[in-house]
Amino acid sequence: MLYPAASSTAAAVTFLSPAPSSSSSRRQRSRLRSTSAALSPPASSEEPLLVRAARGEDGLPRPPAWMMRQAGRYMAEYQALAKRHPSFRERSETTDLIVEITLQPWRAFAPDGVILFSDILTPLPAIGVPFDISDSKGPVIQSPVRSEEQVRELVPIDLDMLHFVGESLRILRNEIDGKAALLGFVGAPWTIATYVVEGGMTNTYTNIKSMCYTAPNVLRGLLSHLAQAISDYIIYQVNSGAQCIQIFDSWGGQLPPHVWEQWSKPYIKQIVSRIKKECPHVPLVLYINGNGGLLERMKDTGVDVIGLDWTVDMADGRRRLGNGIGVQGNVDPAFLFSPLPVLTDEIHRVVKSAGPKGHILNLGHGVLQKTPEEAVAHFFGVTRSLRYDTLFQGSVAEELQPVA
Repeated sequence: MLYPAASSTAAAVTFLSPAPSSSSSRRQRSRLRSTSAALSPPASSEEPLLVRAARGEDGLPRPPAWMMRQAGRYMAEYQALAKRHPSFRERSETTDLIVEITLQPWRAFAPDGVILFSDILTPLPAIGVPFDISDSKGPVIQSPVRSEEQVRELVPIDLDMLHFVGESLRILRNEIDGKAALLGFVGAPWTIATYVVEGGMTNTYTNIKSMCYTAPNVLRGLLSHLAQAISDYIIYQVNSGAQCIQIFDSWGGQLPPHVWEQWSKPYIKQIVSRIKKECPHVPLVLYINGNGGLLERMKDTGVDVIGLDWTVDMADGRRRLGNGIGVQGNVDPAFLFSPLPVLTDEIHRVVKSAGPKGHILNLGHGVLQKTPEEAVAHFFGVTRSLRYDTLFQGSVAEELQPVA
């Protein structure tokens, strides 16, 4: 699973997207409605540990754990597969390869969460935005969307073009067979819009930031279209087997908090509101890289879990958010290069800081390249050995209220 954009080492390819017909759009809306209850939630005790933790259940034995980017480039098994299939688009848009890559870390390390191998840009061709992947530049959008006319040319998401996502999730749900939670994910509207407006990766975000003031109606139209498409995409993932969804607003942290409040948060809230109505049993996680100045604002989106990056002290994050919402994270990925006893101590520190309820152990960002697989195995092994009743023996859990 890669985010916030596709791997820059993939071979350059182009996938063009014909606009779906209106009848195709009607079929998709009908399919979303007719299958919204297709995967009804099982009894709580039968659900994976991660889903129960995301819902804030009491009495769990330990925190569940998974890693962002746990499938991919640091694993020798993945590197061998990538040599045989050098195109990232092929690896992330071919059902058999998606399933194989997604399962690699699950077979090797037995995490509590198995996240689909994909990319936040995967649905773009399905709304009429083709993109390439360049060896040197990463994702490239040849015609950035910056005008009202271009926004009007966007189409409702054609889920038939994303059949490989649904097929993969259904296979994975069967393969995992309840032994872990199956996670899907999407990019938040603002983050997706940065690529669509800038035409690819950027370090400055000058085009999209200036649009907030030079072409606000164009940007609102784009963000609204993306919010609708992303909502449909989440429902499609849930109906295909995803049990928890993570929303990546990867570049939301590049905005001043008051600007994020105006230009990102409303569209995330729109998505959350719809998913809570149509898929109320599915927990939602929101992660923003560089989110230390946004925590309280993130809580107001209505998600179930806030992902903390490693620059936020977990104890401070929990104090600011209170115990009424879940937290995820937030071991610095660099600790996986440390001596294993140091990694063990850091895991214990983070878990103790998060408290014995509503915590999903994760890294504060994705697994880094060249991370030793031994360290990843150790991370999950330590987590499986944890017991809340031992870690918090003799202590009384403090009921924290969010900081006013």
